[in-house]
Formats: sequence, structure tokens, C-alpha cells
Amino acid sequence: MDLSFSPEEEAFRAEVRQFLAEELPEDIARRTREGRELEKADMDRWHAILNARGWLAVTWPEEYGGTGWTPVQRHIFEEECARASAPRTLSFGLAMLGPVLIKFGTGAQKAELLPRILDGRDWWCQGYSEPGAGSDLAGLKTRAVHDGDDYVINGQKTWTTLGQHANRIFCLVRTDPDAKKQAGISFVLADLDTPGIEMRPIRLIEGGHEVNEVFFTDARVPVANRVGEENQGWTIAKYLLTHERTNIAGVGFSIQAFENLRALSRRSRRNGRRMIDDPLFAARLARIEIDLEAMKITNLRMLSDATKNGQPGPESSMLKVKGTVIRQALNDLSRRALGPAAAPFPSEDLEGNAALVDPDQAANAARYFNNRKISIYGGSNEIQKNILAKTMLGL
Repeated sequence: MDLSFSPEEEAFRAEVRQFLAEELPEDIARRTREGRELEKADMDRWHAILNARGWLAVTWPEEYGGTGWTPVQRHIFEEECARASAPRTLSFGLAMLGPVLIKFGTGAQKAELLPRILDGRDWWCQGYSEPGAGSDLAGLKTRAVHDGDDYVINGQKTWTTLGQHANRIFCLVRTDPDAKKQAGISFVLADLDTPGIEMRPIRLIEGGHEVNEVFFTDARVPVANRVGEENQGWTIAKYLLTHERTNIAGVGFSIQAFENLRALSRRSRRNGRRMIDDPLFAARLARIEIDLEAMKITNLRMLSDATKNGQPGPESSMLKVKGTVIRQALNDLSRRALGPAAAPFPSEDLEGNAALVDPDQAANAARYFNNRKISIYGGSNEIQKNILAKTMLGL
């Protein structure tokens, strides 16, 4: 693989940098840089700016409103967005449902739903996990029963990220309880204002409200809202999850987090010397840098293969595992570099701790606690290792 960038790719990088310098709102960049929670209005504003430029759906074909970028261009764009502290775009519509509709949806579904994702009229959330079906997702029990032109749905979903902002949800439901568990699942779309659908907040360990649980009680959803054939949902679910796992890795954002950590380690002092000069700390930092470089190359290789094959392969599980381990290591080493200053939770009033805290690192404790979940969602890392052992090693 040629790892050098061509003159055309470097010109594209310059174009992206100029766009971000001119169009990324400073207040959104500041909140992202400090690790603070964005408001829905902030996310909608950045979504609209990218859509106006035609740079929103980076994985979609041009015929559906996507960028049609090469894997290298997508990599450069993510790197530059991270460098500029741009927020990550909401993945549920763009990186998950969009590719599913393009591959499995009917012509009518594509014509209706894809433009609504792009212009922000629909904010989608994901209904996969259940209290008894997380790592064993195929064990889900939410039931959909045919009744005329509708499915009547009963059950519960959990860990529904940002569902409090959404107006629609895509779900896995069991449509054949007598079939093998993977064979009896369908993929359906529902409006969240449907009678019988209720969303309740879940408070996380750092105090935030990022996830929810969703209850279905005799909720009627048109059969026309099913994507793909009945009982084809497991095939669609696996396809969607390869896109989700690739997105979770967040290579460009980890690269920028590493650069921030290296700069912090040069400023922070312990016992009169810089953290970067501590041999143990420097060794840990070097280990992350080596892993990050390896992951960057793997990401480029996987993006290239996905372009040829039309979808990510099992390598997405490798990226998901390594990407989340690296992000957690970055959080942990940042906490060590900050020492007592890592303690405050995000707050506008840090009182006596204010003098200790680097403004860009004030939310470090919240990030550290919140990111304990990233090795679990999208399929726990233990399950991903099983997938790799089976599909790539033949074990």
C-alpha cells in the first residue's frame, strides 16, 4: 500500500481545512474541544452546514446525495474534522440506516426517506438492544404480530442513544417465534409519536442523559414500514452493524485526541518535571502511538476493500475492538496527566477547582466514565473477538 498522499489528495485536504476554518461555528468547536455535551440545535446546525456543502453523507453513492469520495478522501475528511474540533455527525441515519435503505430498501423507501435524512427532517434512533438481548442480540423478544396491514408490536428496547431527540426509530422485531432465533427477525421503521410507544431516560454514571429505554405496548406500525423481506432482519442487522463498528473506531478523532494528550503531557508537571519526561508515562504514550498508526493503516485498507466489495468486511470488528481500546487508553492516560485536575465533572461553576483545570480538559472525568461503555456497545469486544476467530481464522 502506498501511504503517501497524492497532490490531488493534498489539495483536497487544503479544501477541507479552508471549509472548516470558514464554516465551522466557533461555539460548536469549543464545546466539542472541551468534551461538553452538544445541544440538539448545535448538532442540527452542523448537519445543515455540511448538507449545504454536499459533504454530509460521506459513505453514500452520489446518486443518492452522497459525496462519492474515495476511501482516502473520507479518511482525510475525518482527520481534518477532528483536528478542527468539529463534532461527529449523528450516525444513525447517515452511517447506519442510509446504507441499509440503499442496499435493501424499496424504490419508494429510498425516494421518501433518504432526502429526509439529508435535510434533517428525520432524526433516527436505533432499537436493537433489549434488557435480555445485548451481546446475544438474536435473543431479542420484542414481538411483531401481523394484523391486517399493520404489525402490532410489544416489547422493550434499551440503550437507545439520543432517542430523546429523535422522531423515528429503526427496530429489530421477532416476526416468527417458532423459527431459529436468527431466522425469525424483521427490520421495521416506526414513528416515535405512534400510540403505544413510550421513551424513558436512563441516567449514566457521569450524570448525563444520553441513552433511553423504549417501550412498545400494542403499537401499530404499517407492514409497508418493513425494510427487506419478512424474517430477513438478521441479514440486515449484520450489514448495519459492520457500518456501525467502523464508525465507532473513530480513527481521525483518536489521532487528534492523541495529539492533545501529547501536548498536555508537555505542559503537565509531576514532582517538578514534565509528564512527557517520566519514562513510564512516555512508554505508555508510545504504545498508544504505535497502536494508533497500525489502526490508521488498517482503516485505510478496510475502506479500500469496502469500496471494492460494496460493504465493510469482518475487519470492521477488528477496528471496533482496537479503536475502543485505544480511546479508553487515551482517556486513562489523560486522567493520569491531569492528576487532581481530572476530577471535576463538566460544570459552568468549578468553584475552587477552577485554577487547576485546563479549559480543554475540564470534562476529562466525564469522558473517562462515559467511554467505559464504548467497548460494550455496537457488540461487546469479547463478541467481536469471537467473530474474528470464526470468520477470519476459521476457528
